[in-house]
Amino acid sequence: MLVSEHYSQNAQVTLYTGDCLNLLSEIPPETATLIVTSPPYNIGKRYEKKRTLDDYLREQGEVIAECVRVLAPNGSICWQTGNHIVGSQEILPLDIALFPVFSRHGLRLRNRITWHFEHGLHCSKRFSGRYETILWFTKGDRYIFNLDPVRVPQKYPAKRYFKGPRVGEYSCHPLGKNPGDVWIFPNVKHNHVEKTIHPCQFPVELVERLVLALTNEGDLVLDPFIGVRTTAVAAVLHGRRAAGADTVPEYVAIARERANLAALGLLRTRPMDRPIYTAPNGNGNGSKSLSKQRRSAITGGAAPLLPM
Repeated sequence: MLVSEHYSQNAQVTLYTGDCLNLLSEIPPETATLIVTSPPYNIGKRYEKKRTLDDYLREQGEVIAECVRVLAPNGSICWQTGNHIVGSQEILPLDIALFPVFSRHGLRLRNRITWHFEHGLHCSKRFSGRYETILWFTKGDRYIFNLDPVRVPQKYPAKRYFKGPRVGEYSCHPLGKNPGDVWIFPNVKHNHVEKTIHPCQFPVELVERLVLALTNEGDLVLDPFIGVRTTAVAAVLHGRRAAGADTVPEYVAIARERANLAALGLLRTRPMDRPIYTAPNGNGNGSKSLSKQRRSAITGGAAPLLPM
């Protein structure tokens, strides 16, 4: 597999070390079918410099403008963000702050997707954050959308029409249902099969859904903040080309290794169709044991008083 350090139409993967604006300047207009990324949240991680919110939005605007330039007419941009922390535990949803930036370029918002996960930091002064969002924009009204490859199992697969000319026939789509705009994927923590040294790593299965739905084989998938190359892994696994940049050399080195392993079919990832963890007690989410814990906490371990 050809992995290039600078953009080339002949390279299956481009991994650039440095500012993403430099990589974007190498890409011809209307080249990328899908741009999917999770930019820095301006919270002081290793790979970013914390700055004022105005400066952060201005810098994001520069990257977004270049992304719009290289986006194909039938292409999509998926910008995944969380919350920026303002002052003492006050949050600012970055997707709300960034929406006007995309809107100024005439992009059309198709979905505001909620990605829900179960694990993360535990807050003591507010409810713990357990979701982030993906803004899916298109450049025009004629865009790629392949629903069948990303359908999920029906909730009631045996449901049938009960009246009308198709009474008695199955009413569900045989390939499954539309996954909707609330997606539940485990986030990549220490015991996740995909975990690397990156502190904020995308799960491959989340990006796979976007790649399969919004591109065709051979298309270019671009990630301006590629980190350890989760986006490129999803692209390579499904016969797409990939390009991305990161400023941390260690991340790019890991990205290159993951790219090669993915191309050889040797990279371990969590399968898209694997169910979310089921508790050992068999009830799916441990609600019974949790109820017992709550009763014990309220009653101090004693049997709860019954109403007279």
